[in-house]
Amino acid sequence: MWTSGRMSNAKNLFGLGVSLYFWGLMDLTTTVLSGSARPLTEGQEDNLSDKLHQRMKRSWVWNQFFVLEEYTGTDPLYVGKLHSDMDRGDGSIKYILSGEGAGIVFTIDDTTGDIHAIQRLDREERSQYTLRAQALDRRTGRPMEPESEFIIKIQDINDNEPKFLDGPYVASVPEMSPVGTSVIQVTATDADDPTYGNSARVVYSILQGQPYFSVDSRTGLIRTALMNMDREAKEYYEVIIQAKDMGGQLGGLAGTTTVNITLSDVNDNPPRFPQKHYQMSVLESAPISSTVGRVVAKDLDEGINAEMKYSLVDGDGLDVFDINTDPNYQVGIITVRKPLSFESKKSYTLKVEGANSHLEMRFLNLGPFRDTTTVHISVEDVDEPPVFEPSIYFVEVPEDVEIGTTIQIISAKDPDVTNNSVRYSIDRSSDPGRFFYVDITSGALMTARPLDREDISWHNITVLAMELNNPSQVGSVSVTVKVLDVNDNAPEFARFYEAFVCENAKAGQLIQTVSATDRDDPQEGQHFYYSLAPEAANNPNFTLRDNQDNTAWILTRRSGFRQHEQNTFYLPILISDNGRPVLSSTGTLTVHVCSCDEEGMVMSCNAEAYVLPVSLSRGALIAILACIFVLLVLVLLILSMRRQRKQPYIIDEEENIHENIVRYDDEGGGEEDTEAFDIAAMWNPREAQLVVKNRQDMLPEIESLSRYVPQACIMDNNVHNYVLAKLYEADMDLWAPPFDSLQTYMFEGNGSVAESLSSLQSVTTDSDQSYDYLTDWGPRFKKLAEMYGATDSSGALW
Repeated sequence: MWTSGRMSNAKNLFGLGVSLYFWGLMDLTTTVLSGSARPLTEGQEDNLSDKLHQRMKRSWVWNQFFVLEEYTGTDPLYVGKLHSDMDRGDGSIKYILSGEGAGIVFTIDDTTGDIHAIQRLDREERSQYTLRAQALDRRTGRPMEPESEFIIKIQDINDNEPKFLDGPYVASVPEMSPVGTSVIQVTATDADDPTYGNSARVVYSILQGQPYFSVDSRTGLIRTALMNMDREAKEYYEVIIQAKDMGGQLGGLAGTTTVNITLSDVNDNPPRFPQKHYQMSVLESAPISSTVGRVVAKDLDEGINAEMKYSLVDGDGLDVFDINTDPNYQVGIITVRKPLSFESKKSYTLKVEGANSHLEMRFLNLGPFRDTTTVHISVEDVDEPPVFEPSIYFVEVPEDVEIGTTIQIISAKDPDVTNNSVRYSIDRSSDPGRFFYVDITSGALMTARPLDREDISWHNITVLAMELNNPSQVGSVSVTVKVLDVNDNAPEFARFYEAFVCENAKAGQLIQTVSATDRDDPQEGQHFYYSLAPEAANNPNFTLRDNQDNTAWILTRRSGFRQHEQNTFYLPILISDNGRPVLSSTGTLTVHVCSCDEEGMVMSCNAEAYVLPVSLSRGALIAILACIFVLLVLVLLILSMRRQRKQPYIIDEEENIHENIVRYDDEGGGEEDTEAFDIAAMWNPREAQLVVKNRQDMLPEIESLSRYVPQACIMDNNVHNYVLAKLYEADMDLWAPPFDSLQTYMFEGNGSVAESLSSLQSVTTDSDQSYDYLTDWGPRFKKLAEMYGATDSSGALW
């Protein structure tokens, strides 16, 4: 068999030339088979089959066909021709085609062996097809020759433009980069065959983006082409890159892509304050860390290159103010560092510096990367509450201090320029027991009640100072009062002691160890002394031994105790402390006489009943009970008679009670004292006597002061001591008069520099004062005018 690339004159010349070209490349071997071109007999067919199994040499062999892609003609594209030497042209040979695309893409004329492509071929979709051909006897269908395989390759033409598969591109490059700095590499892909011609040879060029950027025509690497590109001037660039095949020659196909290039920021701009002077104000009452104002330095850079750090570099308020940097907004926040005082200093001047935190060495020549500004701060005056000096008080006072004693002078003043007067008081929530009192004007802190260290050893009170002209301005100070101990508590037994002694106890036997406690707390420590009380100093039964360690032993002095003689002993023990003055108390030890066994274990502490030698009869018991009953009746009779004699006289109901005078020695309590007495007693005294209504006075909010004035208070020059002592006495007196009762005290202190202001004693003096004006005051002052005024007679007054 042999292949033919001949084409009829009806085929186009282009297809003929291509077929002839590839005809020369084919390795065609033709072997002429013996015999005529007649059908094979059955014997011949078997012989041919055996020869085929013996790998006999084929009479026709070919390698491949070539055909151009993208054929656009209307007729099927001629590919090639298959021909067998056995074919005599009479149509007895039938050619068949099988394999990839057979019958769909390629067809064969079964008579002539011509192969045609009936579909458009695209090398980019499939570059070759593998087919198999065979010649058969048309009549018998037997193969005339063995089946042979061949390949049809699709030849490429330039039908695909280059494409940027990853586009569009996004890239960035630092601003101020030197010329030639790599930005990004773009790559275009051409689907044509790179091994055939220049269809897939791509060349890159830049269509838009000059003169800022350039592109390597071979590799597609984009570089910077202009020096000193400034982000602050222009930040975004759009560059268009073209890729053209055929080596960039005319007629080549081209594709484009867009590259968006951003200039990234570098620190090439120093910070600058928009204003060189700032004016701020702050109240003198501004708390610590409060904000005064903000300053900001502008930086054209961004991100980390615009980060700022603010500091105070000069001024007269470096120790009064502070500045912090807000990392979010890059502003400097000026805050108060120490308390302000308008009276001490009214204004401050600060020099603030703002500097970049991150610097780049190659741009230091553009610096300095710092700037300064001046801030003037004015302190505004406010009405401040009084201020105490010192700011805290600590007082130690003995617990036996007298009421009204001044223990501390509290001092406060108005810090404002006006320097208003101050009034003092105690915050009662800090002194609920009202142990202290403060003078309203002088600030003298005094005791108002007795102090007891054993009850309350520490007092933490708050003293208030209020401006007289502005009561809303109130200052406070903490006063800590430590109550010092004095020996005012006698020692006493730690618990109730109860001991027992056996009847068979011997002399000198220990029966009890006693100890004592003392509520006082002396600095040198507690030490107690024990002894028998004076009335029991010569006790014949027991003795006491002081162990000198705050304990004592109780020992028996004799032996032979008997329950039936005395089953209980009460031993008084005197306990003394080591304080000044020495205090003592007497405790009683109860000792029971008990019967014990031989080992000293208590068996019974109850006195045994002794049987009378003669038992009482039943009649004697009845007689005793009858006597007791008679005595009870007599007692009840006597009590009843005494009660009848003490019953008061009752007014007859028929008498006119309105003509009687009812007298009661009870002072009324005012309008609010509605329960001090029953007003019905004025209308019905009989009912008043039958129904007794207890007095229910209201507790006074301000306790009245009354009763006897102690001599010690009279001798004190401070009237406050006297009033406080009477206040405490009235608080402790449950029978004090009602709160709105008038109390009169004949105590005015111990004299005055003004001496007496009374004019009653002026008659005994040689006073030259004239009282003639009394005669002009009318009849009501006639008597005074006669006593003090001038008279016509020259005789004595009386």
